[in-house]
Amino acid sequence: MRQVVLDTETTGLEHAQGHRIIEIGCVELVDRKLTGLTYHQYVNPDRLIDDGAMEVHGITNEFLADKPVFDEIAAEFVEFIAGAELIIHNAAFDVGFMDQEFQLAGKDIGPTSNFCTVLDTLGLAREKHPGQKNSLDALCKRYGINNDHRDLHGALLDSEILADVYLAMTGGQTTLSLAGESDGINGGELIRRVNSELNLLVVRATDAEIDFHEARLEGIDKATEGQCVWLKE
Repeated sequence: MRQVVLDTETTGLEHAQGHRIIEIGCVELVDRKLTGLTYHQYVNPDRLIDDGAMEVHGITNEFLADKPVFDEIAAEFVEFIAGAELIIHNAAFDVGFMDQEFQLAGKDIGPTSNFCTVLDTLGLAREKHPGQKNSLDALCKRYGINNDHRDLHGALLDSEILADVYLAMTGGQTTLSLAGESDGINGGELIRRVNSELNLLVVRATDAEIDFHEARLEGIDKATEGQCVWLKE
């Protein structure tokens, strides 16, 4: 399964008011593993950036002056995301801007739904944590993901952080690879049986190791404000 974690930065909040995309950041996941493949592009919006938006992402009109317009990068962008499931936080915002850009590009690309499916992590977070803050920063704190380097929003940085959040929120890496023959798929996880005739060495934790483990879990629980799942009954 190929997924692309995606984020954009824009000139303002409403594409219906003529605001445009100015930065795109994408991170690839294959079978829930980061591949290291990314897509990152700044875009000249051919209009001024709102002051409020500039305070959020720090991208200036002068910086974008020599960057390509969306029409020039549309084909390579579509090639990168086509056929993938897009993982986006507050997907309606980004997809709305993307659909507008595809329409303005005039290349018969069509809406995003023509070539991608979309999973909205904001909606997923609201289902898992109703009545709580579910911003990207709040989720980083809840799942113990370090985002101290995030002073300003940036599309590639935010997509990298969101990839970690998404994997943590949906159970982490799910492929289990042990020695032995595969018995098939169960619940999306690959289960491999260990040959019962093998003479396996069992190593038990020492008292000191158990104490260290418990202290570590307590530290995680404190850092995530009581969200350490290993301490829940």
